[in-house]
Amino acid sequence: MFTRREFGMVTLGAFNGLVRLKPDATYNGVRLGVQTYSFRDVPRTAEGDMIEPLIRAMAACGFTECELWAPQVEPAQRSREDLRSWRLQTPLEHFRGVKRKFDAAGIAIYAYNYSPKADYTDAEIERGFEMTKALGAEIITASTTLDVAKRIAPFAEKHRTVVAMHGHSNVSDPNEFATPDSFAAAMKMSKYFKINLDIGHFTAANFDPVAYIREHHADITNLHLKDRKKNQGDNTPWGQGETPIREVLQLLKKERWPIRAYVEYEYPGKGTPVEEVKTCFEFAKRALG
Repeated sequence: MFTRREFGMVTLGAFNGLVRLKPDATYNGVRLGVQTYSFRDVPRTAEGDMIEPLIRAMAACGFTECELWAPQVEPAQRSREDLRSWRLQTPLEHFRGVKRKFDAAGIAIYAYNYSPKADYTDAEIERGFEMTKALGAEIITASTTLDVAKRIAPFAEKHRTVVAMHGHSNVSDPNEFATPDSFAAAMKMSKYFKINLDIGHFTAANFDPVAYIREHHADITNLHLKDRKKNQGDNTPWGQGETPIREVLQLLKKERWPIRAYVEYEYPGKGTPVEEVKTCFEFAKRALG
């Protein structure tokens, strides 16, 4: 939900119910944006739409580019089979319409976060590439597993689209993306496979994101910024964990690598999603000062 002040900000200067924003997402040489999962608790409209509430939330925070989380595009509360049918049968014009709403608001969709699981059919996997193109996104990001990545690889080659694997912190399962070796294994499968590095999860798995980014920057498309403690520690408000957020952002600033850095709000905050995401965004901008 929005505070009265936040609602006023997003309605002021609105055009057809949407807000036009400045197109530049660069702060001291680093492109900052948001993973829209951060707004997972923003309610849908009475008609079940998530896109306009999502755009208003991003506008209230001042974002001009994002990584769009697929469940926010998809209908809510569908059975597994109904959702599969929706993905395969919904005309691509629906996704082009989503793109037009983002374009009208001045927000770029850099990545579509579409995450195939073991129960996805091949047609369902490929449909994600078609959705991504219709949305105008440059890449796919995927929270998936190594065995499913093998099935994704031929479609990445066919569509010539980068798929960046998102890592978590579960180092006990060799099928999970969590370790440097798991990312390396994926990139051997396809020249279109890259890395979407979550520096909070990477820290919780007891790896050093600064060193890893320095060594593998050419293979990293974008980062998820969050704060966690080491040894599988909790998500924390930014600055209270052990993730080197400032050091990572300063590294990107210094080296000018084209790696996007996206806020991902995941700790249990006390404010509204907009308030908490704003706090994270301001932390990132101060870190780049």
